Amino acid sequence: MTTRKQTTSHEEEFDTLESHLAGTLKRVAPPSGIVQRLRGRISMPARETITLRFHDWRTLVFIFGGVMSGMLLIITVARALYHLTGRRG
Repeated sequence: MTTRKQTTSHEEEFDTLESHLAGTLKRVAPPSGIVQRLRGRISMPARETITLRFHDWRTLVFIFGGVMSGMLLIITVARALYHLTGRRG
């Protein structure tokens, strides 16, 4: 029961802190020039461009192979680190 009381106490502390910060911090609007520049730089490609990329099967195979190779590399490194730093004795 002590862990439940501690958890409740921590949750109450976080709620109190969050409500205090919500009242203290105020929203700041970014300058309009920055917003306009970001909108100019960020653009979604046209629907036709996206569909053309999916029809190019060689590129898709290359991307799929790269993702799978990356995942295998991450898994291998994680397993090696687990075995090196795992339980001993």
